[in-house]
Amino acid sequence: MHDFSQFIREIPDFPKAGIIFKDITPLLGNPTAFHKATDEFARRYKSEAIDAVVGIDARGFIFAAALAYRLGAAFVPIRKSGKLPFDKYEVTYDLEYGSDTVAIHRDAFPKGSKVLICDDLLATGGTLAASVNLIEKLEGNIVGIAILIELTELNGREQVPDYDIFSLIKY
Repeated sequence: MHDFSQFIREIPDFPKAGIIFKDITPLLGNPTAFHKATDEFARRYKSEAIDAVVGIDARGFIFAAALAYRLGAAFVPIRKSGKLPFDKYEVTYDLEYGSDTVAIHRDAFPKGSKVLICDDLLATGGTLAASVNLIEKLEGNIVGIAILIELTELNGREQVPDYDIFSLIKY
């Protein structure tokens, strides 16, 4: 596996003091790195016969859409509240400074579909756990979770202990 961390820019005190933001735009701006990261995910899941790749709002869409294309699967967005126009399920979850809500269309994929979740960052795991909850409401079969960056010290994977998480970069 390649070392993709060299393409991640760290920005201190963003979006607030004490946070070191992991900026993925240098990786996205490097065609070779972006292609290789997408290929690493595709290689991991190509034998799974994935029906749908679910991308989490918003940076997760970038990798999920590319991965869905590579795997010949559908792309399904999980959006923040108020962004989806059709019948949907919503889940609200707690953040360290409040709460947030994510949603998925009720007809996003057929019951029993093999689903791969893809996101850019796993931190505390709240958004990921809410996304898993939404996919379970649709009776999707989650075959894996593909993450570009995992902040291991925040123990986000503990929020979804029953699922396999594959991270390209760990801090």
